Amino acid sequence: MSNLTRRSFFTGAAMAVSATRVLGANDRINMGIVGLGGRGGAHLSGFSAINESRVAALCDVNQAARERAQARLEKLNSPKAKEYNDMRDLFADKQIDAISIATPNHWHALATIWACQAGKDVYVEKPASYNVYEGWRMVETARKHQRMVQVGSQGRSAPHKIRAMQLLKEGVIGPIYQSKGLCYKRRKSIGKTPVEPVPPGLDWDKFLGPAPSRPYTLNRFRYNWHWFWDTGNGDIGNQGVHEIDICRWGAGDVGLPEWTFSSGGKYVYDDDQETPNTQTATFDYGKMQIVFEVRGILTGPEAGLPIRGGNYVGNLFLGGDGWMWVDGRGFQVYKGESNEKVMDEKGDDNSVRLHMQNFLAACRSRNYKDLTAEVEIGATSAALFQLANISYRVGRKVQWDAPAKRFVKDPEADRLLTRDYRKPYVV
Repeated sequence: MSNLTRRSFFTGAAMAVSATRVLGANDRINMGIVGLGGRGGAHLSGFSAINESRVAALCDVNQAARERAQARLEKLNSPKAKEYNDMRDLFADKQIDAISIATPNHWHALATIWACQAGKDVYVEKPASYNVYEGWRMVETARKHQRMVQVGSQGRSAPHKIRAMQLLKEGVIGPIYQSKGLCYKRRKSIGKTPVEPVPPGLDWDKFLGPAPSRPYTLNRFRYNWHWFWDTGNGDIGNQGVHEIDICRWGAGDVGLPEWTFSSGGKYVYDDDQETPNTQTATFDYGKMQIVFEVRGILTGPEAGLPIRGGNYVGNLFLGGDGWMWVDGRGFQVYKGESNEKVMDEKGDDNSVRLHMQNFLAACRSRNYKDLTAEVEIGATSAALFQLANISYRVGRKVQWDAPAKRFVKDPEADRLLTRDYRKPYVV
């Protein structure tokens, strides 16, 4: 960390909120992007295309990723951005107003917490956090430092999904007894990759951050970090958290369930993946349930709806009077014993832009309630798949004690609410 110890960073962060640049009505919001892989590239393009913001800084532990991002900015006719290898140096830059985080999952919480402590607003990719404890800390820190923190659950900003959720609230299909999320996303085998020297220009220690120290392998680095417990949460916490969030929303933004049970496994493939490629989770709320399914291998459709491009991703809401299907393309409502289709409304594909614009507007209003997917919403949705993964890993049904914020008489499950952090990357 260049000229900046962890202790001095947090000492300075205590004064950073008051030192943050004051935005004028016509000022563009200076964005710093942390993590410049696939989603980071989308953040760069997205914030560059919005008049209210400009990409002013780039941060990644991989020099090659920074170079690619600068080249992309040049193609977008945007000025060259400042470059950082260590996010803490970026957070100390008083000319940066807000941070966009597109790191691997295991970094989301710590990066958000550090940025908030340094007086920055934050747009952080889904899932909000790697584990349940981290989500609580993110909410606490955002409130303490009065920061705007938007989680990248962009479905919350999609107009057709907003309308669909309002119809459910108004009782279009009667009382909901099951809210179901489907993540049938084709995932081919990742194979096996050997231990090898760390590529030039990559700071492997900073990539691992809060996770245990491991030798470098290609599978643990390039996208496939999703499928290792150290750094990812499987597809239920990757694509799946989008649909889990819609499950909660359509059911009335319910909190954590009393009971959770999840089972499945890694089937068919013999490769490096640790997380399940087939998984079912049930969340019991007493009067209704949320059910979630992950299938990464070849599969068929559900509810008679077509597979699109090998994937089948969306939400089913089952009610006393009918059912609704919702996905990125629109929603349909079916009613009665005859299963008659009574609504079929199309959506659009600009939800990411709308979500980013919603974040930027809240940066100006200074009211976190203006955010469509503020951090408490994102942390709660993440906690659902985290409870499911805990049940899967301990191999049994788990019961949640909401007042105590732990499981009922289950210390083994309690230990998985957090992790042993590798110093100095401690949440």
